[in-house]
Amino acid sequence: MDKPDMKWVPSPNHSQPKGYKFNTIVNHIMEGTLVGTDSWFANPASQVSSHFGVGKNGEIHQYVDLKYPAWANGAVNKPNWPLLISGVNPNYYTVSIEHEGKNGDVMPEAQYQANLALHRWLIENLGIPVTRDNIIGHYRIDSVNKSNCPGSGFPWDRLFKDLEGGNDVLDVAVLLYTKEDYWAGTDVAARNDNCAMFIRPSDQSVPKDAMSAKKLIVVGGPTTGHTNEVLLSGNDKYDTAAAVKKYLG
Repeated sequence: MDKPDMKWVPSPNHSQPKGYKFNTIVNHIMEGTLVGTDSWFANPASQVSSHFGVGKNGEIHQYVDLKYPAWANGAVNKPNWPLLISGVNPNYYTVSIEHEGKNGDVMPEAQYQANLALHRWLIENLGIPVTRDNIIGHYRIDSVNKSNCPGSGFPWDRLFKDLEGGNDVLDVAVLLYTKEDYWAGTDVAARNDNCAMFIRPSDQSVPKDAMSAKKLIVVGGPTTGHTNEVLLSGNDKYDTAAAVKKYLG
């Protein structure tokens, strides 16, 4: 599959590879904002980084090229992870993803969908198996200092269900033309029991799960041709905002 849209925000904090193959995705919580994490990872004095960060609005940032180990998972403390290689820094064989927010936050739909797309791309391109030992939280490596990472709000069951292809057909979904439609989209989704929300990729295709929904509410952009579509769109973002406002009443 195609690489998800992402912004390159380089960090100097990484190691040279040691010949190990990445076999595990490790999920983290930022305990802060995407902007703050960008700044922290760009600082050599921080001595930390991850490969990716996913914002609440669905924006993905890449900090370290996948050719190199990031500095996210090196400290091992009372681990509960059978794939740990004794005597080898876990950074050399793990890919790290940070998520904007704090422990206990419920992941917004835009952030979830971006995270899901990133996981799918990494799984396909790195050959990572979809198991609960190959896709883990940081707490599996450090159960003492990182016991709440990636947080109690991380949607593990839904993520594995989606990665394993077990999605149920959605009753209603919201499709955004761009990330700029995020806030309007959240209002529309909230009106529909906080239904799933998707963002069109750069090629303007429609995600499969959105197209298979029983009802699709399109915020911005052209029609999708969905048989039960509600099109809230105009000639520009102002027309679209007006259409959304009228829909919300």
